[in-house]
Order: sequence, then structure tokens, then C-alpha cells
Amino acid sequence: MLEALGLDPLSEQLYRSMLAHPSEGVAELSVRLARAETEILEALARLSKLSLIRPSEQDGSGFHPVAPEIAMELLLTRQRARLAAEQSKVEASRAAAAQLIAEYSTLRPQRGDPDSERLVGVEAIRERLARLGQDTQCEVMTFAPGGAHPASDLQASRGPNAALLERGVRMRTVYLDSVRNHQPTLEHVGWLSARGGEVRTTASLPTRLIIIDRRQALLPAQLGDAREGAVLLWGEGTIAALCALFESVWSDATPFGTKPAPDARGLPRQEAEVLRLLALGLTDEAIANKLGVSPRTARRIAAELLERLEARSRFEAGVHAVQDGWLPPTR
Repeated sequence: MLEALGLDPLSEQLYRSMLAHPSEGVAELSVRLARAETEILEALARLSKLSLIRPSEQDGSGFHPVAPEIAMELLLTRQRARLAAEQSKVEASRAAAAQLIAEYSTLRPQRGDPDSERLVGVEAIRERLARLGQDTQCEVMTFAPGGAHPASDLQASRGPNAALLERGVRMRTVYLDSVRNHQPTLEHVGWLSARGGEVRTTASLPTRLIIIDRRQALLPAQLGDAREGAVLLWGEGTIAALCALFESVWSDATPFGTKPAPDARGLPRQEAEVLRLLALGLTDEAIANKLGVSPRTARRIAAELLERLEARSRFEAGVHAVQDGWLPPTR
């Protein structure tokens, strides 16, 4: 019954028997459970490793089972830590997949690939976006990294956005959490929401991305500079992967009007992301770009994390973070 929490069937049976029959030793427990004494000893070792039993001179087995309510809390805490570690791995894999798709897509047009089109310069991108907007029928999905957008850019986008929404096109946009402190963005989100647009935020985004009708996707040609150029893709497999990426990020993102919840370790989402990026070796400037904040803010958050982890260096902070369960162990 407790396998989902990391307790194998024999260990669970042994724990229950020790609760019901504390005076029985290894031999008696072996007979009761119809298992060899070596198996009982191995199960005792597993229970001890999980801190579900502790040495005792009074109990027959030489161990005393901890109270069930404490045992269940221990198992649940470990499971939450495992889930947090798996979620961190998923986030890292998701970002790596998006980056791979973006980088590979910039190479394919140079070979005349029929499933892509290279756009060079800001004007070419704007003109292509205008045509795409006119042809859009059902849905637009957007990642908007980079932090707070200039008020002039937000204002300029209202005309095209209004035209799409009036036609019944579903618009979903994911911004960074940092824009929640930017008044022009807050006003723009209110304007979008009033017309049926949907907006959520997350701590960081893998790349800038626009998906139109689940048939075409626009990515930056250079991940570091979206204005340098862009690649328009329509290959079925690539679009399916990018749509899955968007839906995954969207499901984890927080709707505007709702406060972002802390992660499974109780860390605010932005701090948890800074810790993950520090462990990956990113500089303060790179972290600032990912989160859409100033380098000064990134340095402040990093310094506070080092202090909380009682670490004197970023390497030591990474070690402490793994030991304390804030980050999954590296393999």
C-alpha cells in the first residue's frame, strides 16, 4: 500500500508487525512473515535507512518503530523531495529541448529546407508577423521573455491583438514573473484580459516563441538577440514538439491575478529558479537576462540564497542545496 511512498511490501509488513508485536525478535518475525531471517535483516536495514525504526534495547528485534504519524510524514516529505527533484529535471530537459530546436532551426534554412523560412532584420520580421496575423484563424500561443516590455511596444501591439481577439482567435501568452512589478505591463494584461486574452507568468522561459494555429512557429535565429533575425517553421514534427513545450510551460505557469506559489521546498519560484541557474554555472548577468530582472537584483537574490545556505561560495551553495534537498543530486 505504501510503495508509492518508497516503502517496499516486505518492509511495510515488517513495520506493521513491529508495531503490533514489539516484543518479537528477528526469528519470531521471520516465522510470522514466512520470510528468511536474512530477508528480515535486510528489511530492518531498509527501515533504519528510512528512519522508520530506531535502535532499542527493550524491543525484541533490537529496534523500535517510530509512531505511524511520524513515519508517514517522513515518507511524504521524502516523496515531495523526490517529486521536486524530478520536476527540476523536467524543467532542465524542457529548456534544453527548446534550445536544441531553436539552434537547429537556424541552420536548416541555410540548406534550403522546404519546412522553414529565414527572416533577416526587424522590418522583415514585422512584415511577416503582420501577414501571419491576417491569416490566423484559431489560436496564437506566445512565450514573451525579456522582462518588462517598453510601454510603446505594448501600445503598438494592441491594434493587431484587438483584431485577432475580435475574430474569436484564442490568445495565450506567457510572460516572466518579473513583469508583475511593471505597471505598463499590468495595464496591458488588464486590457488583454478584458477582451478575452489569457496571460500567465513563470520564473524563466527557454526562448521567445510564437505559434500560429498549431501550424507555424516563429523562433529567434539567435537566442541572444531576437531582433537579429527569425526562423519561421512549419514542419509537422517540429511544430508538435513546440506545441507540447508550450502546453507544458503553460500548465505550470501562474495566471495573472494569482500569486505564484512557492515550489515543493517552500522557496519562492523566482528564488528557486535562481538557485537552479546558479547550479548550472550561469553568471549574474545571464541569470538577470533569463529572469528579466536587473543584474543587481540577480546578485541580491544570489547573495541571499548563499546566506540562507550558509555557503561561502557558489560551489559550496550548490553542495548545500543538494544536501538540503533544494536541488536534485547531479549524476
